[in-house]
Amino acid sequence: AAAVYYSDVVGSVPPSARVLDCACGTGQLAVGLASLGLDVVAADASDGMVRRTEKAADEQGVSLRALRASWDELPDHLEDSRFDLVFCVGNSLGHAEGAAGRLAALQAMSRLLKPGGRLVLHSRNWELVRSAGSRVDVRDRLVRRNDRDAVVSYYWQIAQRWEQEHFLEIVVAQIEPDGAVRSCSERLSIWPYRYEDLVVQLRSVGLRVESTTFDPESDGYLVVASRD
Repeated sequence: AAAVYYSDVVGSVPPSARVLDCACGTGQLAVGLASLGLDVVAADASDGMVRRTEKAADEQGVSLRALRASWDELPDHLEDSRFDLVFCVGNSLGHAEGAAGRLAALQAMSRLLKPGGRLVLHSRNWELVRSAGSRVDVRDRLVRRNDRDAVVSYYWQIAQRWEQEHFLEIVVAQIEPDGAVRSCSERLSIWPYRYEDLVVQLRSVGLRVESTTFDPESDGYLVVASRD
């Protein structure tokens, strides 16, 4: 299902194109791309996420290469100018540490693209996130986690300035059959960025924006940028 969301860009490359999904998370997108016959590398800085991606690929009977690497480590593992497409989705770029970390990440992605290859980047609208201030957002519907109903809440800790570290704590409150509530949480560091600053950084690493869905009033956007 994740791959279907990007069907337009995927449909524009050869059937056996080389594709990198960096910050692949649980591997849903990478496995979906591999199931289309694409030559997929899935990378993540988390060993746990790499293992989950490998398990998902095995369960679906698809072939891909999974490796543990942060963005700046990718060129140590992979050849320059190798990929037709690089995906950086799931709001992951906000976890790069500040403007310097974000630039290093984009530089690595650009290096790995063939000339004419494209970066597909999905991002939160951080302007909107910051404008709403520190807050708790509670999902308005139950979700299923481990065959249990659960309530998911997001606690945003918004710093005073853009360049400061922000935090997002995700709390999952799982409802047990006896009515008890079991909670677990994860605290993430975030360095937000303005859309206009992202475009400038893309340009500085040789990536030209082909298409964008950025809207000041929309929660997220998709940018497709091609390497010169």
